[in-house]
Amino acid sequence: MLAPDAHPSLPAEPIACHECDLLQTEPRLAPGETARCVRCGAFLARNPPDSVDRTLALSCAAAILYLIANVYPLVGLEMQGRRVEVSLAGALRVLWRDGMEPVAALVGVTTLLFPVLELAMILVVLVPLRLGRISPRLAPFFRLVRAMQPWGMTEVFLLGMLVSLVKLSHLAEVILGTAFWAMAALIVVLTLAGRAFDSRLLWRAPLAGDAA
Repeated sequence: MLAPDAHPSLPAEPIACHECDLLQTEPRLAPGETARCVRCGAFLARNPPDSVDRTLALSCAAAILYLIANVYPLVGLEMQGRRVEVSLAGALRVLWRDGMEPVAALVGVTTLLFPVLELAMILVVLVPLRLGRISPRLAPFFRLVRAMQPWGMTEVFLLGMLVSLVKLSHLAEVILGTAFWAMAALIVVLTLAGRAFDSRLLWRAPLAGDAA
């Protein structure tokens, strides 16, 4: 049975299962419901409640966390009464100064550049969508966001840093800074934002010219 129509602007339409290629009618989902293939049970679509508002709120929170992660110390070491703290930008400068320019460039691009570009483009897509001012130019931005997401490797950076800190803990006391926890929270918030956004709202929303 088809679910009640929670989005009148999102009509039911044919959809092909990405697992078994069965062509079927996509149901009109109520908030919180998901659709699965009638043949193989593969996930087809979901309708997150308050998709745009939740995603926009989480994206704004992610932007704040990103600023905190780049302003406050990332990690510190304390040994024999001496304490040394370093920020993410400071760590990149040390890598570059020590002759590891390729490593510094790679870390900078994947932990600084791509995350901020992803956040900026998410907001570029969400704010007009929230205001009801849909433009055909939003579609390339959304595709670019999806293409850049795999290159934002903040979680890989944190995991590698944790492995290094575990080894250093035998030599000095390791202090996780504010930026470390902000980056960890940033990963969680971005993941939640991705799950909260219903891309069907973008592809099926009427354009500003059509609405006029």
